[in-house]
Amino acid sequence: MNVTPNSGEGISAPPPHEAYAHAPDLRREIHQVLALGAERDGRQARPVIVPPVDATAAERTWRLRRAALMDRMALDDPGPGPVAAAAETAERLVLHDRRHPDLVAGPHRPDAITLAPSRRLYVRQEYAAWTAAGRPGT
Repeated sequence: MNVTPNSGEGISAPPPHEAYAHAPDLRREIHQVLALGAERDGRQARPVIVPPVDATAAERTWRLRRAALMDRMALDDPGPGPVAAAAETAERLVLHDRRHPDLVAGPHRPDAITLAPSRRLYVRQEYAAWTAAGRPGT
């Protein structure tokens, strides 16, 4: 496997302003991620008019959007709390994608980056690819 240096310098992830160019504003995204989490946990039923989705793809969508949301919040407030939350949710996305490599959309695999701060680059790569693919799994 081709492993990228820990610095993340070799990762061609788009910068945040490009990766999140088509993301909803933070307030709207918070509500949407919370709703996806409620559907995931069974606290809220999925609308009947929406076609059924693959559970693994839906889980991945929730993890990706949550990681991207935390990354965006850490970019706005780079304090230790938001940065740690962004790193944690990025790590959870990486772990999910290692188990389901068929859902990875970007050029760098989840094992390409070995340090947590650089895993936020993986989130940006995957969010940009997910958006470019028409936001599948929603």
